[in-house]
Amino acid sequence: MALTTSPHTQRLAIVLPCFRPPTEWATNILTSLERFQTLLAGDIIIHLYVVNDGAGADVTEADMDVLRSALPGRFTYLAYTTNQGKGHALRKGMAQVQEPYCLFTDVDFPYQEHSMAAVYNKLVASGADIVVGVRNNAYYAQVPPARRRVSRILRRVTRYVLRLPVEDTQCGLKAFNTAGRALFLRTTTQRYLFDLELLFLASRMRHLRVLAQPVELKPGVIFSRLNPRILLTETGNLVRILSRRHRL
Repeated sequence: MALTTSPHTQRLAIVLPCFRPPTEWATNILTSLERFQTLLAGDIIIHLYVVNDGAGADVTEADMDVLRSALPGRFTYLAYTTNQGKGHALRKGMAQVQEPYCLFTDVDFPYQEHSMAAVYNKLVASGADIVVGVRNNAYYAQVPPARRRVSRILRRVTRYVLRLPVEDTQCGLKAFNTAGRALFLRTTTQRYLFDLELLFLASRMRHLRVLAQPVELKPGVIFSRLNPRILLTETGNLVRILSRRHRL
């Protein structure tokens, strides 16, 4: 069935990378989407893109049926067998997006729905190209010590070495217009530092406008442990990004 729209209808894509999703993740997505939609002003059609980043048996056909039934004509599922990393998964999803506005977060919807709405509303109202969620001190009180140390190191690099306009590059909640999405598709980092690469590229393009928006986590969010092998890979990615700062 074709969706009924008016001249004032806005269209928003939400892209979710999916690897090791929590139990009942599909149902949780629908609950969070419903809460999110009630906080948005105006007539907005949301299209959900889920990218299965090698999640294997953690994603079932029953999960897909739940989402397809609840979101007819507004759900796109992409999958591949080998885990490639969050950056890769998001580019795969965003390359399929047809909507003028796009937002990404994690598959467990860890941020408060009012924070998601604030990020999207700022994108539309301000005319910015990218709106970046920025986490407050309460966030760091919830994360394991190893993650806290890595986050602080990256913030120092962002502020003192790269001199980016937004200090918190790694928040998993960002929104884009078509120009911001096009820049995202130019990133190449496969795993976690794709955000840093994105904002580094944005800082070198004076016509692109990037704004920050404070956001809050939901209580009880569980963080995965840092994998030493991936941490080593990301250190190499950080060196690669830093080496580009004098070439752009």
